[in-house]
Amino acid sequence: MSDTPGDPGSGQGPDDDNPFKGTPFEQIFSQMGGFGAGGGMPDLNALMSQMQSLFAPHDGPVNWETVTDLARRAAAQEPDPAVGAAQSAAVADAVRLADHWLDTTTEFPSGVSTTAAWSRAEWIVETIDVWKVLVEPIAGSATTALGDAMPEEMRQLAGPLMAMLGKASGAMVASQVGSGLGALAGDVLSASDIGLPLGPIGKAALLPTNVKAFAAEVPDVTEDDVLLYLALREAAHQRLFAGVPWLRDHLIGAVAEYGAGMDFDTSGMEEKLREVDLANPAAMQDALAGGLFDPEPSAAQKAALQKLEVTLALVEGWVDEVVSQATAERMPAAAKLQETVRRRRAAGGPAEQTFATLVGLELRPRRLRDASTLWGSLRTRQGAEARDGVWMSPHLLPTAEDLDDPLGFREDSVAPGTLSDEEFDAGLRDLLDGPDTRG
Repeated sequence: MSDTPGDPGSGQGPDDDNPFKGTPFEQIFSQMGGFGAGGGMPDLNALMSQMQSLFAPHDGPVNWETVTDLARRAAAQEPDPAVGAAQSAAVADAVRLADHWLDTTTEFPSGVSTTAAWSRAEWIVETIDVWKVLVEPIAGSATTALGDAMPEEMRQLAGPLMAMLGKASGAMVASQVGSGLGALAGDVLSASDIGLPLGPIGKAALLPTNVKAFAAEVPDVTEDDVLLYLALREAAHQRLFAGVPWLRDHLIGAVAEYGAGMDFDTSGMEEKLREVDLANPAAMQDALAGGLFDPEPSAAQKAALQKLEVTLALVEGWVDEVVSQATAERMPAAAKLQETVRRRRAAGGPAEQTFATLVGLELRPRRLRDASTLWGSLRTRQGAEARDGVWMSPHLLPTAEDLDDPLGFREDSVAPGTLSDEEFDAGLRDLLDGPDTRG
């Protein structure tokens, strides 16, 4: 009989020699590649180096240098060739033509100041500043909630433990975000592909390696048509975010506020923590396992989530509508590409999984088709000026109830002039000075 731990003849399972099983550290190590397919102890020398990085002093709840490093390592598991001059030129030409076509569909001027063709690693670096704003609130909420949940008598005894748990929760978020961004980098097609403006303002960017892989999955459509269609979507996103000054901060701020206000099941935490014997490592391991950090959206957050999902759907629906209008007489393959992109966005991918894991927030625009129908109907009845004028203020945007009846939105109004003077003045103030934040 074999004496090798984890060997089929040893009577031990593959994880029996894993002292981190059931603790947050198991998740950290597995996401860093520390455990093999058969389980067992990780390579401690390699992991200690990475753990030093995770727990190194840094500003804020998350070490973003480590996140970037982990994300790039994860992305590098698949080939990530440097972008060549020909690919950069092809992206620039596609965006230039896309902007020319979009000039005929909307009064919003071009929002593109520069173009870029990114590798996956470059996408990570270029978008990391926005990810910081989106992710840090949930890390801070987790640590704060843990401290609030700890009984007072335990809090006095557990100062060093609280510091360790704070660092551990930050390390878990860092490893989770790093692996999530690495996976997303292998799937995302452009800077605005998930509906949020992740890249620098005015930079229309596509990822040629991912575009090529996406094109291979769309039968009977040339790669050039795929590139142009995706450039149209990217240029339309840029045009909308440039033409509606409040929208960028509105979306990013809404996601950040959602994470910052995340409620944790503190009653469950308190119950678990009261049962912990600080002198008993096994009891501490049991407390840390299975849901100590599980977030639970509050009623207010659920309402905020619905508003956020509607706004995302309206953004994606507007892009879908103007791109459809721009390609109607020019690109026979556009209808197939439109349906493919719609299904891809509705099905979700690494982006949705990353957000759902971190903050319970999915970025799928569930009502994209309804929003596209609403915008198209409004344009047909009142013209592109009326359709785009709705973006003057967040207070004028369609609601979830409007998406229930997309053909009936503003059915009784016939022109932008039907707005009252007060509504027009309020919308103009919002457009010039930013959104009204009074409630």
